[in-house]
Amino acid sequence: MATPYDVAIVGLGPAGVVAAALLGQAGLKVHVCDRMDAVHEIPRAIALDHEILRVFQQIGVVDAVAEHCEPFTPSEYFGVDGQLIRRMTMVAPPYPQGHTPSIVFTQPPVERLLRARVARLSNVTVALATEATSLAQDADGATLMLRRANGDEEALRARWVIACDGGASAVRGMVGIELEDLDFDEPWLVVDVMVNERGLAKLPRTSVQYCEPERPCTLVIGPGNHRRWEISLKAGEDPQQAATPEGTWKLLARWLTPEDGTLWRQSSYRFHALVAQRWRAGRVFLAGDAAHMQPPFLGQGMCQGVRDVSNLAWKLAAVVQGHAQGDAAQRLLDSYGDERGAHVRELTRRIKAIGAVICERDVAKARARDAQLLAECGGVVKDTPRQDVLPRLETGLLAPEATSGRGTLFPQPRGADGALMDERHGHGWRLVVDPALPAPAATAGLAVIVADARTDRDGVVAGWMQRNGCHAALVRPDHYVFGTAASAGELEPLLAAWTAQLH
Repeated sequence: MATPYDVAIVGLGPAGVVAAALLGQAGLKVHVCDRMDAVHEIPRAIALDHEILRVFQQIGVVDAVAEHCEPFTPSEYFGVDGQLIRRMTMVAPPYPQGHTPSIVFTQPPVERLLRARVARLSNVTVALATEATSLAQDADGATLMLRRANGDEEALRARWVIACDGGASAVRGMVGIELEDLDFDEPWLVVDVMVNERGLAKLPRTSVQYCEPERPCTLVIGPGNHRRWEISLKAGEDPQQAATPEGTWKLLARWLTPEDGTLWRQSSYRFHALVAQRWRAGRVFLAGDAAHMQPPFLGQGMCQGVRDVSNLAWKLAAVVQGHAQGDAAQRLLDSYGDERGAHVRELTRRIKAIGAVICERDVAKARARDAQLLAECGGVVKDTPRQDVLPRLETGLLAPEATSGRGTLFPQPRGADGALMDERHGHGWRLVVDPALPAPAATAGLAVIVADARTDRDGVVAGWMQRNGCHAALVRPDHYVFGTAASAGELEPLLAAWTAQLH
């Protein structure tokens, strides 16, 4: 049987639609299916960060998406006796990625914009109301059996498959990958309210973490008059009853009455911390919720899924287009799971630690927590940027020398004309050098960028180089740093390591 598609994607949620856009934009022939016939109209994710906006920039939707986004307010943590114990904010301008570091957004219209972008790619086929029912692999590709809403079935061939079909992923089950439990399982109620003017006057002006043993909960200020509560449920409370309008308004009574707004969504969930034991099974890769789920305390759920496909898409494109072949191609594809698996585990560990601060139920221990946090800052709560919580890459396609900047997300400066680096230089491999080093000649597959006043108007790259003790950075297509060099003598082996690993 012929292999008409380079990549088949199962699931057209946030991870799947971004994967389709990135792969389609790279010129691959892509098929993507989803069992639903339209975008899910309930807002599940509410927060994104500048790394994700940079991906949206790459696929050409960041300006359109902006209409549905607002900057994330600071998150203030209040302890047992109502005192401020922590404040999470965002890094100060000039913003390192060229975009607001933390935002809140309205998910349904943003997903529609992403799907509209995919619809403009003639090499991407979208099949809605279509379910993957079985999968078989061989040496040349994979065969998916698809069933449409009317019962019609079709066999589809693709060289590679990406499972983006959510936490209950059918494809993950088909290839026999298990999820590992990272030891977090708690019942919560998530409530979205469209609050009227009367209600808004009653609410805080910042997002709040109520770190109260009686009932830990979170208030997030969304775009416009959208407010979200995440409210922990106690042992013995009925999650179904809590999710009724009556039960929900009872739990919201501390802040609002039914006259203060309209319930948009109320759902009871068990917050989990889970990660796939493997991220690849032959020609099948997992991404998004199919590969991991984490507690929502830092708003990283959708971000993690977009990071997955941003990492995977350029690697699949390099293999399909023949830029990486043989053993190098397999190492490149295996690096996806190595990198994302380690990153997800470490970020989940950090999110769980934040959750432990919020969710302490013992009053004495919670008071001790409050005292410790205040003692650590000398009694004056300081701003902690949310971005400081995100880990770097520690394994995978990286230079052998573990320099300070290796594995971190490289900044995106604005040039003197205001244009962002990716707009000017694209999204391939880039060698960025500052004026202290002579710029080497450009080579095939590598753009060379000199970071000076013309290309780094605000000194974003200059500051990054100084902090990391280097004068050159070799940057991957997903904007993570392969490695750095502090001198011309270090640059040659850095480029040699890149050639050896990729080619």
